[in-house]
Amino acid sequence: MTMATFVLIPGAGGDASYWHRLVPELRGRGHEAIPVELPAADDSAGFEEYADAVVKAVGNTPRPVLIAQSMGGYTAPLVCLRMPVTMVVLLNAMTPRPGETAGEWWGATGQAEAMARQAAREGRPASDGVDPLIHFFHDVPPEVTRKILADGETVQSGTPFTRPWPLDRWPDVPTRFLQGRDDRLFPLEFQRRVVRERLGIEVDEMPGGHLVALSRPAELADRLVSYL
Repeated sequence: MTMATFVLIPGAGGDASYWHRLVPELRGRGHEAIPVELPAADDSAGFEEYADAVVKAVGNTPRPVLIAQSMGGYTAPLVCLRMPVTMVVLLNAMTPRPGETAGEWWGATGQAEAMARQAAREGRPASDGVDPLIHFFHDVPPEVTRKILADGETVQSGTPFTRPWPLDRWPDVPTRFLQGRDDRLFPLEFQRRVVRERLGIEVDEMPGGHLVALSRPAELADRLVSYL
């Protein structure tokens, strides 16, 4: 198999260290991995600037594979207009619609209702907001969770949530969507509906919650390599 370069685009908070357990797994399988740090704390930066940060991190690497976690789904397609890429893999991602802001996405897709239904299915009380321990870290190893929480919360500017997604359609690039079936923030059935409506493709699934790169890095690496 030819070596591929996986470019790892994080979600809200823009922290490249999110990928720290996946990077050695991909490299151990004979591939390169570039975790990207986004200017998430910069109030002047939106998704266009996030895409610029990805392109800068990639440098001269030819035709990388973009892996876009969560809110990274808004950034990856913009990168496709700036450089040739082999494939986009959306991972537990938000799927944008032309002209819609990331702030509008939540209500337009019915995310809150889907999250509440998932809580009911699991026998948990529905919550008004997002609790990191319940919705993000519920299947992440305790020692990994403790380390991340001890490092402090990442900062995410509200700017990207206020700017309409600038593309008029999804780029003409091979695209796969991989979803953790235990995701409590973006439940599987919710994602199947949204992705079918917005991209016209089906969702692949694997075990794991929203932070599957932290909870199941080896299995995730296997799935990503299989797409090659």
